[in-house]
Amino acid sequence: MGGFAITAVAISPLAPDASELPQRVVTQVVEPLDIGSQTEALGAQGLVLRRGDITRQTDTADSLLARLGVVDTRAAHYLRNDPVARMALTGRGGKTVQAELLDDGSLVKLTVRYPSDRAEEARSHFKRLEITQIEGQWVAQIRTVAYVTQPVMAGGVIRSSLFAATDKAQVPDAVAAQLADIFAGDIDFQRDLRRGDSFNIVYEALTADGELVSWNEGAGRVLAAEFVTGGRAHHAVWFTPADGRGGYFGLDGQSRNRSFLANPVEFSRITSGFANRFHPIQNAWRKHLGVDYAAPTGTPVRTVGDGVVEFAGWQNGYGNVVQVRHAGNRETLYAHLSRIDVTKGQRIEQGHRIGAVGSTGWSTGPHLHFEFLVDGEHQDPALVAQAGETAVLDDVSRQRFMQTVQTVRAKLELAATVAAAPATRVE
Repeated sequence: MGGFAITAVAISPLAPDASELPQRVVTQVVEPLDIGSQTEALGAQGLVLRRGDITRQTDTADSLLARLGVVDTRAAHYLRNDPVARMALTGRGGKTVQAELLDDGSLVKLTVRYPSDRAEEARSHFKRLEITQIEGQWVAQIRTVAYVTQPVMAGGVIRSSLFAATDKAQVPDAVAAQLADIFAGDIDFQRDLRRGDSFNIVYEALTADGELVSWNEGAGRVLAAEFVTGGRAHHAVWFTPADGRGGYFGLDGQSRNRSFLANPVEFSRITSGFANRFHPIQNAWRKHLGVDYAAPTGTPVRTVGDGVVEFAGWQNGYGNVVQVRHAGNRETLYAHLSRIDVTKGQRIEQGHRIGAVGSTGWSTGPHLHFEFLVDGEHQDPALVAQAGETAVLDDVSRQRFMQTVQTVRAKLELAATVAAAPATRVE
């Protein structure tokens, strides 16, 4: 050991201290060659290039083509003046656009994709606008094309809230809301989440000509999900048993579908829970017999369970109210609605839209006041949802389900590896 120490001391002074060496900063501007020169150097004259972008609401024909690298006065003139071609620039931005051009910047083809404006086909089809040359003349055509579903994986870690984590993972809001609904019977997303909890998810996304769409309608059903909170993992798998009624099941085959949803508003936050609170109008502490959900006016409100509309109208301080009678002498109340979409006596199913969030009656701002009564007594809606009845798979369906679980496990494990690269397709 002594010999090694002496050797180290002997060698150390021979190495100069890097901090004492002279330093010089050299700055040099590097300008790339234009596309034409690059393709000529590659011996690729006539090469067709493809470039994509997203339209902006302020776009003109010249600004859009410039971002795509197109230098073509005839194409720009056509895009400005043809009524069909001009639809690429009209309306809201966010349309996906792809240009095919030659090395000199002249346009070969322009393809624009955007959601259909017809309500009956908005969720199933998109519009494809193609601008091409036929016998030297520009031609614009619009076709209605069906979306194709594509499984997509994503994963995330909770740092502040569920929706902040799903936003970071680029998971659409509609999928995040489904995730919250699926596990609402096990997890109170307002109080139980902890920093470091995580989720993995496989969901359906819509593709337009093989590309994931960027507009809101591009999210479909959650196919499988895993949520880890407090060190405990919860799982859900979409499965359709022999009776044809699809739903979510745990890995053990136990149905996750409850008699009652945990939340009547999909995307909101609780401002007042089922507890005592300081009343904002009466300026006094009062027992709060329901739950208040803050959401913008017009946000859809849904019934949390199957039932019959007992009342739909005005109730003094509650403003516009809907009351629904459920089986087992249970009743729910939805107050301060801006709009009522059901009528007294109407039979409705779980998730049916009954109205919209508002601020009618004694209200200081847009929100939904929600109450749950059992045998005439007010109950905490979250506890009622967690205690709801579930269905059980029959033997034939269970065998099929366990085969599905084997595939799902592999996908969820793979989803756990893509948190740093969200919205990854499942091949």
